[in-house]
Amino acid sequence: MKLLHWVLLVAIVGSGCGSIQDQFIGTRIEDDCSGAWNVCATTVGCFVGDRSYVEGRFPGKNKLAIKIFEPSEVSIGLFLFEIAGAGEQTVMNFFEESCSSRVRVEVTGKTLVGENEKIGWVTRKAELSGTGDHLIEVDSDARTRYLMKIDVLPLRLRDIQ
Repeated sequence: MKLLHWVLLVAIVGSGCGSIQDQFIGTRIEDDCSGAWNVCATTVGCFVGDRSYVEGRFPGKNKLAIKIFEPSEVSIGLFLFEIAGAGEQTVMNFFEESCSSRVRVEVTGKTLVGENEKIGWVTRKAELSGTGDHLIEVDSDARTRYLMKIDVLPLRLRDIQ
């Protein structure tokens, strides 16, 4: 029996849960955002969905698009690495279709880096009611590289959980 316990222990430890970055990405594939789509009178490089993520660098602004088929809760997830400075502020803009309105979420630099260190990544959410193409912008003066993913959860599913 001792050998069996040892084999099980090695199997459990060996399989592990992967790195925090691996947990953040899951089975998603990187999108290099090399396309050109018009969304809200601006050009974005990609549509990000539940099977993709993008890599980038702050300071700067990243604009991308998502497609929503029904009113949904949209989450932006940021995994920060190679952090050289927290900066003062990160702003996440969730635009309704045709940019008719937006939800603006601000995060201080200290909070951004603190949450990333404590939890492993940073997530902010907003409810969007319109259907179709939506612009997502993230602008930060932090000095870091990041991976960004977008999750869309229909409100009808969120409300039954």
